[in-house]
Amino acid sequence: MSKKYSSSTYFILILVIVLHAFAYSGESRRPFACDPANPGTRNLQFCKVSLPIHVRVQDLIGRLTLQEKIRLLVNNAASVERLGVNGYEWWSEALHGISNTGPGVKFGDAFPGATSFPQVITTAASFNTSLWQEIGRVVSDEGRAMYNGGAAGLTFWSPNVNILRDPRWGRCQETPGEDPHLVAQYAVSYVKGLQGGSGSGNTGRLKVAACCKHYTAYDLDDWNGFDRYHFNARVSKQDLEDTYNVPFKACVVEGNVASVMCSYNQINGKPSCADPTLLRDTIRAQWHLNGYIVSDCDSVGVLFYQQHYTRFPEDAAAATIKAGLDLDCGPFLAIHTEQAVRTGKVSELEIKYALANTITVQMRLGMFDGPSGPYANLGPRDVCTPAHQQLALQAAREGMVLLKNIGRALPLSPQRHRTVAVIGPNSDATVAMIGNYAGVPCGYISPLQGIARYARTVHQHGCMGVTCPGNQQFGLAEVAARHADATVLVMGLDQSIEAEARDRVSLLLPRYQQELISRVAMASRGPVVLVLMSGGPIDVTFAKNDPRVSAILWAGYPGQAGGAAIADVLFGTANPGGKLPMTWYPQDYVAKVSMTNMDMRADPIKGYPGRTYRFYKGPTVFPFGAGFSYTRFSQRLVSAPTTISVPTLHSDLEGNNTTTLMKQKTVRTIHTNCESLDLNMHIDVKNIGDMDGTHTILIFSTSPLGTKQLVAFDKVHVVAGANQRVKIKMNACKHLSVADEYGIRRIFMGEHKIHVDDDLKHSITFQASLKEIQV
Repeated sequence: MSKKYSSSTYFILILVIVLHAFAYSGESRRPFACDPANPGTRNLQFCKVSLPIHVRVQDLIGRLTLQEKIRLLVNNAASVERLGVNGYEWWSEALHGISNTGPGVKFGDAFPGATSFPQVITTAASFNTSLWQEIGRVVSDEGRAMYNGGAAGLTFWSPNVNILRDPRWGRCQETPGEDPHLVAQYAVSYVKGLQGGSGSGNTGRLKVAACCKHYTAYDLDDWNGFDRYHFNARVSKQDLEDTYNVPFKACVVEGNVASVMCSYNQINGKPSCADPTLLRDTIRAQWHLNGYIVSDCDSVGVLFYQQHYTRFPEDAAAATIKAGLDLDCGPFLAIHTEQAVRTGKVSELEIKYALANTITVQMRLGMFDGPSGPYANLGPRDVCTPAHQQLALQAAREGMVLLKNIGRALPLSPQRHRTVAVIGPNSDATVAMIGNYAGVPCGYISPLQGIARYARTVHQHGCMGVTCPGNQQFGLAEVAARHADATVLVMGLDQSIEAEARDRVSLLLPRYQQELISRVAMASRGPVVLVLMSGGPIDVTFAKNDPRVSAILWAGYPGQAGGAAIADVLFGTANPGGKLPMTWYPQDYVAKVSMTNMDMRADPIKGYPGRTYRFYKGPTVFPFGAGFSYTRFSQRLVSAPTTISVPTLHSDLEGNNTTTLMKQKTVRTIHTNCESLDLNMHIDVKNIGDMDGTHTILIFSTSPLGTKQLVAFDKVHVVAGANQRVKIKMNACKHLSVADEYGIRRIFMGEHKIHVDDDLKHSITFQASLKEIQV
């Protein structure tokens, strides 16, 4: 992952991939189980494709000894040779492309690389659900191809759907942002793209099996003496319901995800992986997961060795299995479960239930169907294809967010800006562009290489690495800017600053980066463009307010084609349309907020400002949803309801006087007919500028309580001078309800204010209709 490819090396790599594709037979992996060439298993029931999956699963489990069952409870599941079942590594990763972070994926030979898409936070900025699903489809094509070639598994522990609660979190880059609805829609789209398949039930076939992680309230890795292995997240029922659990529920209920991963941390004193309320009662019973629950890696061991949750290791094994855990990423259950059975702390029947969930997923994947199947033809020729790499470029373009553009300094012109000074520690970045949980990309196009396609470049790093420890090279950078027609500063962060197990302590640019930007901006004779690479927010107030910095472009971590995408946006080949999926706070915000405080809502009495745009009302560097285009759009509300009748029984209409927040009349969502509460809005979007562009429509609702939240969004491409009508679909129960302090979803009667970006405002009044209903 640390290797940097030149342009010539890039083409050689593609040639190698093509040559391997022609040589590939498509039969390099022997069947996981039920090999037709094995006469000993040919007539076993679990190998008969014509039988229902649940029958086949029970037949296989019934043939296993206790020791064989236990060895299947861990990620590196052992083979059962007497039944013709091979060993299997469950841990593969595919956060934004096939990754070798886990042991299930091996690059090399026929698979030297795979398409590396932009990091999730960047792709989320596109607000494009169809793009997210298409990326998932492509990643699953490449995953299946690598599985067929013996280079990957079929169970990919992605996506990460935790809320970006705190801007210092090192894993901000992995998430789709701070808004629960946005994160939920990303999760559903990406999971559907990955899994493909033909249904949601146990019989629904899977292309690959996705996994939504890390459940739940997990967003602290290592900060100020607190780490994820010991942290007890104290979370209110209200915040669990309307923030932390929203994406996970959507994953299961709408996305039909095949797996959920429980997290390292405790929630209100109980380890997530040993909490039956969170696992068995919620994921399984309420949301009806058709799949398996897996622990984050070694978290079962963590709850025993680090958290000292139980006295004996067999008690920890029993507690997790009883809570609803099906698979341990780590060796703990393989070592200690038999003793738990022998001492009566867990039953063999409970182990059978766990195995039924994991083996069912394997059968839905076709792993017990022999060598045939709908994806058996996929091979090396289906990895790093031109179409896949073009999609990576498109995704990077759509994720770019233009945060400042004084006097239309951008786009640059190849005719007027023939020489461009390209400066900064990320100016020739390659590995930095793909972020974490990445694999080996098909190749790289750095920002310097991308800009060189449009203009002659003069290159200076300015300082070595993003830590920028000194200013010795600033003079050379100033000279370059002084003699160029335009200057592009590519600054920001990388994995040395923010990563898993590496939370930040500051929101400012590292060390001397700010000085480099200011000095180069002072010296430059042409427009100065600041390009920022990062996963989390950065306080660049100085650059926002500096008139010599003409434009600011946030690129996130834009993936293998990031340099080409940056250049395409800078020179106007692509029109930026991305919006920030998170709030960019000023540095003094972090001085007021401990990372360990999980409360979302502000508490003015304690001086606690709250989190995310939904509850934080203080100053920002850039707000959630910020982002400009090279063109201009106007919006007109064509139609929307003004009154909604909410059917309910008289006894269900409540005025909860136990709290000052809940004195208005409300209807619980479980006490009305939610299917009758769909509502549609029609909005006309007109491109009133002189350039084709893509517009993101953001629909917010403010309830009678004053709570603002994103309730819908859409993406529409409009050519210059044209008009497009967009239909927005919402549901009152799902989108316009609010969780009370007990975690109960309620629809407030009265006026709900609907905001379409900052342009349009509309009111919808909810009225209770007292009548018999069918729910």
